[in-house]
This record gives sequence, structure tokens and C-alpha cells, in this order.
Amino acid sequence: MAGIVSVSHTDLAQRRKKLRRQRQMKIIQAIWRTFAISGLAGGLLWVAIQPMWVLNAPKQIVMKSGDQLLSDEVTQSLLALSYPQSLWRIKPSAIADGLKKQPAIAQATVSRRLFPPGLIIEIQQRVPVALTQTATEQNQHRGNKQATLGLVDANGVWIPLEKYTSLNSKGKLPKLKVIGSPKQYRPYWTQIYQAISHSSVKVTEINCQDPTNLILKTELGNVHLGVPSPQLSQQIEVLAQMRRLPAKLNPNQIEYIDLKNPESPLVQVNQKYRSLIPK
Repeated sequence: MAGIVSVSHTDLAQRRKKLRRQRQMKIIQAIWRTFAISGLAGGLLWVAIQPMWVLNAPKQIVMKSGDQLLSDEVTQSLLALSYPQSLWRIKPSAIADGLKKQPAIAQATVSRRLFPPGLIIEIQQRVPVALTQTATEQNQHRGNKQATLGLVDANGVWIPLEKYTSLNSKGKLPKLKVIGSPKQYRPYWTQIYQAISHSSVKVTEINCQDPTNLILKTELGNVHLGVPSPQLSQQIEVLAQMRRLPAKLNPNQIEYIDLKNPESPLVQVNQKYRSLIPK
């Protein structure tokens, strides 16, 4: 029994010694880990505050629109950045949000570039579908008016012409023309544009100046639709059924087509109405 007791005491002493060594090793490892992390953080901070990580000019920013690389002048006009500025103080998300607020830009992504230091910006432009003309007061006393030109996309977002051309100096302008205030036709723009874009009858102009009578200029002549309403799509469908109208009537004798009531289309000929049944 005495031999067994002495062996147990020896075993317990060795275990205590082993545990002490393990605790000492863990403490040493924790100290080294702390030093390593602090050194790495300090090194990164030192690198970050070096003068090389600074934006000094727009040429350090690469801005693309699809496959097109935008010039430094255009980039500078789109960004509200002051120089010099630390690359790490710049917030890419804030720049992207600012770009998306501009009428000509639909989407934007911004990321930092470390080597060489700079920014990479990719934008997605709005696609205009019509050229707009809005009459604005030039002289309130004389009543003179001046036409303001712009563009509008399929969703009814108005784009200043100069903003679009600055991004697309060689871009072609849409052939469809809209006359009137964008605020006036925006509520029904998506509906009317979708209807005419899928119609077999070519529409070259939409006149929205009279809120009680929407007028289309088409290959068949002027078309009066009346007050814009949910039946716009039906009116355009009826117009497509009238493609053979020039074969029945001389286009020069047609003053306009009245589709205010799509169930009973009328044609104004020599100041007289007559019913027309589409075939």
C-alpha cells in the first residue's frame, strides 16, 4: 500500500508541473499574438497614412459607362470631390448614391483601387426614348416663351439634353418627340409609351400641351385621344386596325382621327364627321 501511495504522489506532482508549463506557454503565445496583431495594425496604419494613398487629381479615377471610358473632364463634372483627399476617407457608397441622383445615371458602383491608388467607377446610363420640348416663360412682361429641350426614358424620368450629350457626344438622339410639360404627362407616360412602342402604326410626335386632348402625330395623320385615361392601350389598338385607312380615304383630306371613344372611331374630313368601321 505504501508503494502505491508514493507512486500516486509522484504522478500528481508531474501533472501539476506539466499544467504549469502549459499555462506558461499559453501566456507566452497570447503575448506574442498581441504583439503580432498590434504590429500588423500599426504597419497597416503607417501604410495607410503615407502620402501615396491620396487622390490628387481626376486622372486617378477611372470611370466607365459600359465599354466607354469617360474623359477626365466628364469625370470631374460628375463628381463633387476636392483634391487632395485621403483614399481611406472617401466613402464609395456615398459617391455611388450621389451619382445615382443625377438624372442621366440609373446605377453606379464605386470601389477603391490600391495599386496604383485611385477609384474605379462604373455607371449605367438611362436610355432616352424620346426628345422633349417644354415651353418656358422667358419674359413674363412680354409673354415670350422659349423652348427647353430634354430627353425622357421609358419610365418617364426627364434628362437635361446637355447632361446626356456630355456623356454621349456621338450618341444618336431618339426620333420620337414629346411636346409639353414632363410633370403633366409623367403620370401616364409609361402606359402611352409602351402602347405606341408595340403598335404597328408609327408615331413620331406626342403633343401633351392640352390636358383635355392628347394628340399623336402618326403616319395616318393626327390622332386625338382626348383626356389621358386607362383606355390608352385600347385606343392605340384601334388605331392599328385603321392602317388601311389611306386606301379608303385620301390622306390629304383627313384633318384628324378622333379616337376619344375607341368603340366608335371617327374621322374628320372637310369639317364633317363620319363613322368608320375598321376592317
